[in-house]
Amino acid sequence: MVANPITGHALRFKFSDGPMAGKAFDHTFSRNGNVAFREVNGDPNAKAGNAEQYHVASVGQDVHVISYLSATGHTLTVVLDYKSMKLVAFASDATSLIMQQGSFELLGSAPR
Repeated sequence: MVANPITGHALRFKFSDGPMAGKAFDHTFSRNGNVAFREVNGDPNAKAGNAEQYHVASVGQDVHVISYLSATGHTLTVVLDYKSMKLVAFASDATSLIMQQGSFELLGSAPR
């Protein structure tokens, strides 16, 4: 994968509107190209979600886009603005498309 500020790091997405308003999700973007995610304060026994592949595109020095298709058939595409620490996300599946906004924070490096 191309060097970017996302690969090899963990991020927390916090949504302020849409169906996920008030919820936060931790995402770990591994160096080998897969992503694991889990709801913060969700069911501790719930299995983490995952996607075998994600892609990152840099739009500028401070703006990056992530997209992945989860094992359950849902796609999440997120635009991250590292200057404002705001995000815009598009979640979709075979029957719906939803735009959501919020913020994100850096949680550190992903485990190797």
